[in-house]
Amino acid sequence: MPITEQELAELTERALKIRRDIVDVTGWSGGSHIGGSLSQTDVLTLLYFKYLNIDPANPDWPDRDRFVLSKGHGGVGWAVVLANRGYFELDLLRDFGKSGSSFGMHLDGNKVKGVDASTGSLGHGLSQAVGLALGARVQGKQWLTYCMVGDGECNEGSIWEAAMAAGHYKLGHLIGFVDRNHMMIDGPTESVMSLEPLAEKWEAFGWFVQTADGHNMRELADAIDRALAHQDGPSMIVANTIKGKGVDFMENDPAWHYGGLSADLVEKAKKSLGGQ
Repeated sequence: MPITEQELAELTERALKIRRDIVDVTGWSGGSHIGGSLSQTDVLTLLYFKYLNIDPANPDWPDRDRFVLSKGHGGVGWAVVLANRGYFELDLLRDFGKSGSSFGMHLDGNKVKGVDASTGSLGHGLSQAVGLALGARVQGKQWLTYCMVGDGECNEGSIWEAAMAAGHYKLGHLIGFVDRNHMMIDGPTESVMSLEPLAEKWEAFGWFVQTADGHNMRELADAIDRALAHQDGPSMIVANTIKGKGVDFMENDPAWHYGGLSADLVEKAKKSLGGQ
């Protein structure tokens, strides 16, 4: 269903709050993979607050849609989204990444409500998503599987094995996203390991591919709606994003793949976000 103006306004405000919360949790924890968590925020906000058929009060509901964050280092951003969606209280994230906490840097499905797949070893999440989608088909279920991969993660051969399998089995109820922020831990993706032409590569593996502005809710919603209407095979949305989105001193800087924030930097980051 097309996104309404009211939804657009609410989702935009929600994404801003989530970014502020990510900054807070990074300050509380001493450090996190903040850059990629900020770049993925708009896609995850749209999924969790408009598209995913889920029930936070019943996180193990058998007929829920599934989401896999294959770029598992974005766990701090995912945890904040889950908290905002009602799976647990945000204050629990004051212990994020600390010894004894249920919330590690890569979220554990056995410990964190709302997490369908434990990820972190890059390249594995898409394979898990393919397995989930195949499982739904075998069981005759109608729920959908969504998966987000990182662009640097697309260096992994297992990503393309999963892509080939999804295309072969024509998994029309599998929708993927590439968080295409053009940065990875060692620098620009095109300098470290060139990915382009990325969209055409997914198409060659049998996916219905779209490219969208990963920070434009309307564009993303339109792309998701088209993906939902496509039943002949898996869909991939290459979402062009900005690493560190919203925080001026982090944007497009690979140094903020992982980083800590002092109290002063927390305030500086929030001031930048407030000025979006």
